[in-house]
Amino acid sequence: MTDDEHGYRKLLQELLLEYGPCGQEDAVRDLCRRELEPVVDETWVDAAGNLIGVLRGGDGPPVRVMAHMDELSMLVKKVNPDGTLNLTPLGTMYPGNFGLGAVAILGFHKTLCGVLALGSEHTTAESPRIWQTKPDQGDKALDWPDVYVFTGLSAREVEQAGVTPGTRVCIDRSRRTLLDVGHGYLGSYFLDDRAAATAALLCAAELRSGRGPAGDVYFVFTTNEEIGGLGGTFASRTLPGDLTLALEVGPTEPEYGTSVSGGPIVAYSDAMCIYDKWVADRLMDIADEHGFAPQAAVLGAFESDASHSKSSGACAQAGLLCLPTMSTHGYEVIATTAIPAMTAVLVGFLERPRRDVESDAQR
Repeated sequence: MTDDEHGYRKLLQELLLEYGPCGQEDAVRDLCRRELEPVVDETWVDAAGNLIGVLRGGDGPPVRVMAHMDELSMLVKKVNPDGTLNLTPLGTMYPGNFGLGAVAILGFHKTLCGVLALGSEHTTAESPRIWQTKPDQGDKALDWPDVYVFTGLSAREVEQAGVTPGTRVCIDRSRRTLLDVGHGYLGSYFLDDRAAATAALLCAAELRSGRGPAGDVYFVFTTNEEIGGLGGTFASRTLPGDLTLALEVGPTEPEYGTSVSGGPIVAYSDAMCIYDKWVADRLMDIADEHGFAPQAAVLGAFESDASHSKSSGACAQAGLLCLPTMSTHGYEVIATTAIPAMTAVLVGFLERPRRDVESDAQR
């Protein structure tokens, strides 16, 4: 793997194509493990389903670096007599975040193809479920009770595939192709958090081939982040070290003064915690040294594995480094330079977490 502007794309596309709903991240974990094992000293899967790879370093304090494997998805709430499915969200989003279209229904015995549907726009008030969502009529925001999944199968066929309440439903692979957007941008669903996972894997490879980290680094690919940071909190509580550093997408909106064309976003706080100032300051310094024009941010409606861990007392110190991302939790867009920039900042931080560590000559 290389950290140049284009070398990561094959890996990112592979990660995007794998289904990873909360609690069912197996395929993503297997792919991450394939990339991680050759560049770390040991890998294992913990009781929460997190993939962990430790890269041994110097005598500095251990650091946990986290990127989550799970993606926004849906749960089957009910199988109807006509074989259609009612849904509820698994994570924070609405049908409009995904749009109507092809979905994969991850049955216990078989994966089915379905269509997330609302119904015909060519309807009147006699079809109130559709009518109320029309901008020129009811003007009600589209929500999960308004949509359903058409399977084209009978209820018995659906159940024979192992589809029941609780079955995960994901955006179909046909809608997960990484696209070039304009001059120097990439678009796809689920860059949250496959883009950050790519950066973590690139970082591990670079540290292995370079000077190595100041202390032991635990690369943690976490489960269930989208429903409360459950895997990350468990790992923060059970792995060595005081610091948890989360890698995430970061919102690019005027209220935060952030831009998708800017450098890495370094969070000083979010909805769950105040991040440790020394961590954020050091990340800013390293990004500045690379000429990345980092973007400091105080984030509102945002959470991470690190902030969940710190707010619950599972870790003593926390940091958050983000890829500037347009339309988070929707069809997301990042700059082609965002993943290499995150990788470079992360490598610099892990090689020298504090300004006062020993010089290159001394090492």
